[in-house]
Amino acid sequence: MSLRIETLSRDQFGAALTALAHLRIEVFRDWPYLYDGSLAYEQTYLDKFSATEGSVIVAAYDGATIVGCATAAPLLGHEPEFAAPFLKVGYDPSRIFYFGESVLRASYRGRGIGHAFFDHREAAARRSHGVTHTAFCGVVRPADHLARPAGYSPLDAFWIKRGYTKVPALIAHYDWTDVGDSAKTSKPMQFWMRAL
Repeated sequence: MSLRIETLSRDQFGAALTALAHLRIEVFRDWPYLYDGSLAYEQTYLDKFSATEGSVIVAAYDGATIVGCATAAPLLGHEPEFAAPFLKVGYDPSRIFYFGESVLRASYRGRGIGHAFFDHREAAARRSHGVTHTAFCGVVRPADHLARPAGYSPLDAFWIKRGYTKVPALIAHYDWTDVGDSAKTSKPMQFWMRAL
């Protein structure tokens, strides 16, 4: 296997966006997101992301095949509901670089790719004028949720090791359809932050 991690230039986004759409559906179908995704929605979501000034895609390749992607962009380029909690608690959204998805095929995990995804996105944030913090969010599921796998270990320890802190006051809500459901429901999304 020939693994490499690259921050893509804008003219490389095309092929990566197709791979990213499929990876989002594949990876987020599992716990804790349980996302019942569709390519039609992914196309709309990723078109908006790719049009955002300053957006970044980091891709993990095995040979010529993309096996993982991570994204980032200025917070104000994302959905308004993501900026609202920052404004509410006094942060300036124009100074936040938001890390979107980080999706990696299961067979490639545990090889340091997750750390590389953070390294590349943090480097992009430092190159972005006026940015003082990076942030991301993760879904909050009840501890007694019926779909929670036995022995599941959240990524909190990994994020803390990367220098991120959970900010209890920073919670947004986002809607999607869970696997096995027929309609979208709102989920709380907990933000984590790090000062650059």
